[in-house]
Amino acid sequence: MSFPVKSAFVAALTLCSFTAAVASGVSRADEAPSVTGTQPVMIDTSRPSVATAASGQIRFAPRKEVVQPLGTMQGARKAGDMASAAPRADEMIAVPDKNYSSLAAMVREVDTSASLDEETRCLATAVFYESRSESLEGQLAVARVIINRAESNRFGEDMCDVVAQPGQFSFVRGGVIPAPNASRPAWKTAIAIARIAQENAWASKAEGALYFHARRVSPSWRRARVAVIDNHIFYR
Repeated sequence: MSFPVKSAFVAALTLCSFTAAVASGVSRADEAPSVTGTQPVMIDTSRPSVATAASGQIRFAPRKEVVQPLGTMQGARKAGDMASAAPRADEMIAVPDKNYSSLAAMVREVDTSASLDEETRCLATAVFYESRSESLEGQLAVARVIINRAESNRFGEDMCDVVAQPGQFSFVRGGVIPAPNASRPAWKTAIAIARIAQENAWASKAEGALYFHARRVSPSWRRARVAVIDNHIFYR
């Protein structure tokens, strides 16, 4: 083989070997699943995976799906708060949440047509029989005494027990609370006063009182006097 031909043949072989070596190196870099040792690490940042080092390997955490976008969750939470804040039909407040110039103005706007639960009926009945001839402030004070007694656990478990307790209210006979005359306007007023007292919507002049009696009697009580309203004197 002549020298020029031999030189060309060697050059061609060298070029082919170099090309194969480069191609082989690129293939191995693409196919390597992990890198160990101190070699440089190239991490694909185009996917939202988290890389952690363990036993000298780079492991990718599995993808996690977002079940609900944050904005949707916040909207649902706000909607839930609004739903829980809105009163249900059985939780509607009978006394409107407004500023009134007088107790009489409040009484006029109380819903007295709604059905009464047992305790509200007992309280309204006591107001009707004990103080329907008194002023609205006097009726409210009587209602608050009954509520205070029920809350003190010293007179009865609830307002009906307090009203029916023997020897406490003269209109009760044999532990039986009589039914009031529902056709009288005083009954609607008694219902309104009972609801206002239950919701503590108007401050009573005899707040904190547990006892009262008519002015015409003079019991030998050693109790702190709270207020005198109309024909009743109230004590703690």
